[in-house]
Amino acid sequence: MTPELREKLLAGLKDGSIVPYLGPGVLADVKNVATGAPIPADSDSLIYAMNDGKPMAPKLMYEFPRAAMNVELKRGRSAVTKFLNRTYGETAWTRGAVHDWLKGIAPHYVIDINRDTQLQDSYADVPHNLIVGIARLGGTDFRYKLYFWDGVAYQKTEVINAALPILYKPMGTPKPEANYIASDADYVDFITELMGGFSIPPEVKELRKGKQYLFMGLRMNRDTERMVLSDVIYAAAEPAGWALIANPTDKERRFCKKQKLEVIEADVFDLIGAAIAA
Repeated sequence: MTPELREKLLAGLKDGSIVPYLGPGVLADVKNVATGAPIPADSDSLIYAMNDGKPMAPKLMYEFPRAAMNVELKRGRSAVTKFLNRTYGETAWTRGAVHDWLKGIAPHYVIDINRDTQLQDSYADVPHNLIVGIARLGGTDFRYKLYFWDGVAYQKTEVINAALPILYKPMGTPKPEANYIASDADYVDFITELMGGFSIPPEVKELRKGKQYLFMGLRMNRDTERMVLSDVIYAAAEPAGWALIANPTDKERRFCKKQKLEVIEADVFDLIGAAIAA
């Protein structure tokens, strides 16, 4: 990554022309306050955590949604929700360097496909909009819930105040109420409605036109994540942005080329100038 490109990315994040899109890798330095264990964030670590530290059958290890579907079928959807609540809502974690860095920039619109609360914590000092993805809930055509943070608490709302920061958590969060996209069935429902336009609020559809994106901490080799991102960044500028991927595979290169994303062979910690403690 050249110094010129780094400056361009930082300037775009600050002025809102480049939207940060956060994947599991941004949490690579986050540890359990009590035990020092790393936070489960990517597919494999989530499967191990959900299964008491043990691997599951090889076909279930392929991807977390498949493993979550298996748990849901055996023990009910609430078992998956309880696991995610315990992991992200009831466990104390150290702050991630990427989130501290991003807080200093304070982008207007952030997409975070992780299910933890660090992004929300970063914006706790300012009023903001929160969009949370939902799936398989009756009584609504839409696959999101909207909340407004007034500086003290979240309140449900029907509209987005586009003048305030917008945090989009498509895969869910425990706060202010637990909703998650986790199992295969969740993803099928969410992605189907995403393709139909029901998973993103109209204000964001308008806001995102012509934006570029910076993908941080996201490997592009999982089909579910690829399907979500290709629809979430619909109507992007050309080129659509950049993906920070250290040692990208041929599959990742092909996908990025198709999406008009430039691969930067570095990780997010190179961008922010921080090292990950082993």
